[in-house]
Amino acid sequence: MTIGLIAVTAAGRAAAADLAAAWPDARIMAGSAREGVAEAFSTCDGLVCFLAVGATVRLVAPLLADKQNDPGVVCVDEARRWAVALVGGHEGGANALAGRVAATLGSTAVVTTASDAVGATALDGFGADIGLRREPRGDVAAVGAALLSGQPIELRTDQVWPLPPLPANIRPGPPAEATEPGWPLICVTDRADRPAQEADRAAARPGPATGDQVEPTVPHTGPTVVYRPPSLVVGIGASRGAPAEEIDELVNAALGGAGVSPLAVRHLATADIKREEPGIVAVARRRALPLVTYPAAALAAVDVPTPSEAVRAAVGTPSVAEAAALLGPDGHRASRAYLLVTKLVGAHATVAVARHQARGRLALVGLGPGARDLLTARAAMELARASVVIGLDQYLASVRDLLRPGTTILASGLGDEEARAHSAVDHARAGHAVALVGSGDAGVYAMASPTLEYADGSFDVVGVPGITAALASAALLGAPLGHDHALISLSDLHTPWSAIERRVRAVAAADLVVAFYNPRSRTRTWQLPRSLELLGEHRKDDCPVGIVRDAFRPAQQVTVTNLGALDEQALTSLVTMTTTVVVGNSHTRVVAGRMVTPRGYRWA
Repeated sequence: MTIGLIAVTAAGRAAAADLAAAWPDARIMAGSAREGVAEAFSTCDGLVCFLAVGATVRLVAPLLADKQNDPGVVCVDEARRWAVALVGGHEGGANALAGRVAATLGSTAVVTTASDAVGATALDGFGADIGLRREPRGDVAAVGAALLSGQPIELRTDQVWPLPPLPANIRPGPPAEATEPGWPLICVTDRADRPAQEADRAAARPGPATGDQVEPTVPHTGPTVVYRPPSLVVGIGASRGAPAEEIDELVNAALGGAGVSPLAVRHLATADIKREEPGIVAVARRRALPLVTYPAAALAAVDVPTPSEAVRAAVGTPSVAEAAALLGPDGHRASRAYLLVTKLVGAHATVAVARHQARGRLALVGLGPGARDLLTARAAMELARASVVIGLDQYLASVRDLLRPGTTILASGLGDEEARAHSAVDHARAGHAVALVGSGDAGVYAMASPTLEYADGSFDVVGVPGITAALASAALLGAPLGHDHALISLSDLHTPWSAIERRVRAVAAADLVVAFYNPRSRTRTWQLPRSLELLGEHRKDDCPVGIVRDAFRPAQQVTVTNLGALDEQALTSLVTMTTTVVVGNSHTRVVAGRMVTPRGYRWA
């Protein structure tokens, strides 16, 4: 991806230079504004113009072709106050580009597309992040108008895909209100003849939350938008010098014979030894598809219907086309893939087509310590992208405004961690886009660990880091974690106290700074005093201790003290379950009221 930057004034050039320095994919266009816009429009994926909106409109107007292919254009004013998505809102990426500019320059993104204005799913970019490609023919305007007006719209899919949240007016099956076959339809399928006439009623579609199959009962003739999912992989085997035209014709024959759309092809696949075969490379380039290659050993491990000993002798595997079509991204046979087209043989090449079942998506999202401005942009994006969001009720309440209309929210109370983990896995396994949220970082004393224990590889997992309690507390205390340190939870709910005590003793003997999580509750009152006693066997009374309650929340309280001052009364008044206790090592000092652990450049 390349972003062209166009500026003509001193302030504009300074802002463009700041973006160019921050973005490795951005470049400042040379020449006049007209020359820069013209070159960027033909060579870049997006344009950021540090010009007035009117001037930019006049420059880009003669260059506009269609919304499917035009790059996104964003205007930024001289004072960097506004980043205006001008054209190419969804498909050209201008809306996302405006947000990116705003995040870098401290501007406010201005997005005026109707779906964004009401927080609804946009049809232009619907499912783009999971590879859905919209058929050029189709009535986007009519279906989009129905979407925004709240008119019932049917959703018809071949299988459950991890789609973004959908408004309530998008429903599986024909609308109950329909009295004639003219309702709007959104269809997600790799079948080339879908949606067809009444003969298409055998096609299956997912139910609202379970993926249950629902049969159409009413023929459809209304406005339709069709999306092609990345469900197909085309495997190619070829002898040396195989002509690109022959390979291309075989691919067309295979897809046409199977009745599937070329837009649903995820990638072409072949053997490593053929990664630079000119004919295969040319076909991949011609079709704008990635070419994925696999070692012969991985291909040989795949059971195929038509193996060939001659192929084994030549390339070390009895199958290239069929095996390559069936392999997943990890180089192993995809568990939910099957051949639509077995080996189709030409004079110099072979082609096979496999359909890969959709994979759900589970995002493990850390919300940080609680302050909204410490929640990462990626976490906010994942929350808006998920169709099912699961978490502790109080955490979900804090981010409910970031969830899009149509999101299924599954909140539960304290103590339901196991149920939340199972629910997240079950929904992801069923094919949905799921976000499981937690405070701090999801992988640190939070939900990622118990959830991933149940993962079986049937869905994709995305980790979204968050600012941990230890990091948030350290930032308030100064720099207590400036050298080696450890994190220890003092909760013995899941870990025997004997194991916790061994770890505290080891940290004490190793002279590590330690941050204690879960230091106290209504029923656990002696574990922290005992831990401080163990540390005191190796550290002096003046060893600094930082106590942070409710970091970056309204009730925040920060205390810097020392081991010798922490008697039972002090601990009772300062430490709660929402507190993090940081104990320094023998080199930690208090400097101007802040804890500092030297990195080792200068030891006192």
